[in-house]
Amino acid sequence: MTIRLYDTSARQIRDFTPLTPGCVSIYLCGATVQAAPHIGHIRSGLNFDIMRRWFEYRGYDVTFIRNVTDIDDKIITKAAEQGRPWWSIGYENERAFNEGYSALGCLPPTYEPRATGHVTEMVEMMQGLIERGHAYEADGNVYFDVRSFPGYLELSRQELDNLLQPASDGETGKRDPRDFAMWKSAKPGEPTWGTPWGRGRPGWHLECSAMAHKYLGTAFDIHGGGLDLIFPHHENEIAQAKAFGDDFAQYWVHNAWVTMAGDKMSKSLGNSVLVSEMVKAWRPIVLRYYLGTPHYRSMIEYSEESLREAESAFARIEGFVQRVVEKAGHVEPSAEVPPAFAEAMDDDLGVPQALAIVHTTVRQGNSALAADDKEAAVARLAEVRAMLGVLGLDPLDPHWAGETDRGEDLHGVVDSLVRLVLDQREAARGRKDWATADAIRDQLNQSGLAIEDSPQGPRWSLGPR
Repeated sequence: MTIRLYDTSARQIRDFTPLTPGCVSIYLCGATVQAAPHIGHIRSGLNFDIMRRWFEYRGYDVTFIRNVTDIDDKIITKAAEQGRPWWSIGYENERAFNEGYSALGCLPPTYEPRATGHVTEMVEMMQGLIERGHAYEADGNVYFDVRSFPGYLELSRQELDNLLQPASDGETGKRDPRDFAMWKSAKPGEPTWGTPWGRGRPGWHLECSAMAHKYLGTAFDIHGGGLDLIFPHHENEIAQAKAFGDDFAQYWVHNAWVTMAGDKMSKSLGNSVLVSEMVKAWRPIVLRYYLGTPHYRSMIEYSEESLREAESAFARIEGFVQRVVEKAGHVEPSAEVPPAFAEAMDDDLGVPQALAIVHTTVRQGNSALAADDKEAAVARLAEVRAMLGVLGLDPLDPHWAGETDRGEDLHGVVDSLVRLVLDQREAARGRKDWATADAIRDQLNQSGLAIEDSPQGPRWSLGPR
């Protein structure tokens, strides 16, 4: 068994070999909490949640770090615009992110460090870099000297001479305009911390280098994040950490974006779709299916139509699960997933190919049900549950037990109304008024409901919208 991952630094899929046998260490760049999360933010958390689940299924002991950037320029700007303390902006949105991760079934990280809780580690790293000649102080700022580190820009494969570094307010005294700030000197009204170079606040890139070092040591297995973080964030992280003496990440894994009309979903472009609103309109498990089942390196173009397709596809899986449970009672997941599913997941987390195995197994299970082969149907459900468990999509998982449509118990209301109509249909069937019974069924189908007659009576589910 060999898991293979696409390593951004190598630009190819590589066999994964952990630094410590039986253990996997992952650092994921988490939220910058200046605003509530949109579905593009949460996609990253979902992709790496599936990665973590797969490593754990394969028997690894996973340490998963997902940081919180709770101080940066954007948070300070938001606080000034809203007339609120910077920390209240960060805390409110940190809670919104965690609620979004939880709603979509992400397992909690092993540790979730906040940047503001690790200034001591940042100061120690800056001191070490200054002593090694890779950083310098100027006007209360501390900058990284990019020309001092020969490996700078190897991840993004750019040429330093072609690099333009935009000017930033207060960043004075640079030796080279491309040098980046690790520490920013105090400005009126901003939060500050004390350092040997005066009061100020950390730069974004320094935060992650220091926290990765704190929780995962001088070397760890996988560093993850969105494609947009390759430069400058991850490039600058590498420069700081390696110049400090760390081996840092052995593999770099980046997820693609959620786009809208071809553009990356973002608050600044005004094209974001907030998770808090989406879970009111769509079942969270359907959102997880939609965001988590495309390959992590593939762009997702957001549309209502694609969400409806995801809803219909998941409904076929869920319907099979419900039918077997009604017929056979509780079914435990298999101890192992089918070999073809494992092969797909081992090959750079090939979730689309793995999902095809899920749907094939569901079709086999439905055929077994149609043939009244209870034993085969139960066996297929056990396999389906094992596969869905890896993907975080098992509808029988207790996490989803309290799930409701549109953020409230609308399912119960709809069920009561549909039952009234189905009772009318059953009454028509009882008096052999087949035309009326068929007309009622057709009307329900046109309304987006699928009706199935079973030995236990008629059952409804959401059909294609």
